[in-house]
Amino acid sequence: MQLFMDTANVEEIRRMYEMGFVSGVTTNPSLVAREKQDYTDILRQITAIVEGPISAEVLKEDAPGMVEEARKLAAIHPNIVIKIPLTAEGLKAIHQLKTENIATNATLIFSAAQALLAARAGARFVSPFLGRVDDMSNESLSVLADIVDVFALHDLNCQIIAASIRSPWQVVEAARIGADIATVPTKILEQMIHHPLTDIGLERFRKDWEEAQKSL
Repeated sequence: MQLFMDTANVEEIRRMYEMGFVSGVTTNPSLVAREKQDYTDILRQITAIVEGPISAEVLKEDAPGMVEEARKLAAIHPNIVIKIPLTAEGLKAIHQLKTENIATNATLIFSAAQALLAARAGARFVSPFLGRVDDMSNESLSVLADIVDVFALHDLNCQIIAASIRSPWQVVEAARIGADIATVPTKILEQMIHHPLTDIGLERFRKDWEEAQKSL
């Protein structure tokens, strides 16, 4: 399973990307709004750092508006993937963009039925929102498992991004179930990196080494 960063903070992306495990980035309007910078500038900076898919979300709600906005975003860099909300208008936009070879990521997905529609319409990625499903029912992993099973059974050419991640445990469970990608906030990635037993072990190694040096 690949790991994407779910952030629009360029410095966070640069710092994590240097560690070698980041394969892409997802953004959304809320994340971009926090940065108080021009959206296009942020996307250009991210594409200069990360050699992988960069999801940029449209704001229009009608299909023609989504398509027009998507064309402008896709022109920024070949790695830009357009996030389209899973609505009736969104499905129309996904279908049209597929004919134009513009990659899409169907977002705000909360059921296997929605994921299936997006894949059939031509989305390259689908993003089920685990955390938000759990806010309502605590059944996010069941939803994710259903999507993985359906896509595998019918050999759908569409990758599954486990999104709205709330804990390192969810990342591991998404990998175990078979998601292609998990897009993870910086805070959760940092929790995955650090473990108190690692810190204790390092301190023990340091003390043992210092004691050994005293006896030389």
